[in-house]
Amino acid sequence: MRIPGPEEIRALHEKYAPTAEALALVHTHCEIVWSIAEQLISASRLDVDAELVRAGCLLHDIGVYRLYGADGRLDHGNYVRHGLLGHEILEREGFPEPLRRFCSHHTGVGITRQDVLTQGLPLPPADYLAVTDEERLVMYADKFHTKSRPSVFLSPDEYAAHVRRFGEEKVTAFEALRAEFGDPDVDRPVPSGGAPVSP
Repeated sequence: MRIPGPEEIRALHEKYAPTAEALALVHTHCEIVWSIAEQLISASRLDVDAELVRAGCLLHDIGVYRLYGADGRLDHGNYVRHGLLGHEILEREGFPEPLRRFCSHHTGVGITRQDVLTQGLPLPPADYLAVTDEERLVMYADKFHTKSRPSVFLSPDEYAAHVRRFGEEKVTAFEALRAEFGDPDVDRPVPSGGAPVSP
């Protein structure tokens, strides 16, 4: 499988971003997620395909661009759909399924068919769970930085507290990822002028 490099992925972001502000927000977040994943790979000597993880990190939120309205505002009510929208973009661009899955299978700590049904989520009923080591690492690294304004870094304990509102089973899933991959150092500098660390 051919894995696209950072320049090719940035060009894809530029193609789909509706505004320069959206590009800066989403692409910078993706770069920060890669910096976190790269740190975890180095710290734990994880046996993963780092090139695939990098592509997954840089591509995982490309669907967010499809949620911007003509007024430049993000449709927060349908935000849970951004993974599927990204999957569709990459399919249209001819990317293989293993790359498309980084989009559709990274939200939260995984969305189950039961979650879709009980929460009435605007998604086709299915399991959207990270399966491979690379998918799980991208999903995990994504939990430590938000695209909110201003964007902030979250410690592992802060994310665990955040995800608790979706049920204790989500905290358990997050803690399993934490045990597998370790805690990132969110105080380290990040690329592309990322936001300062939250207190």
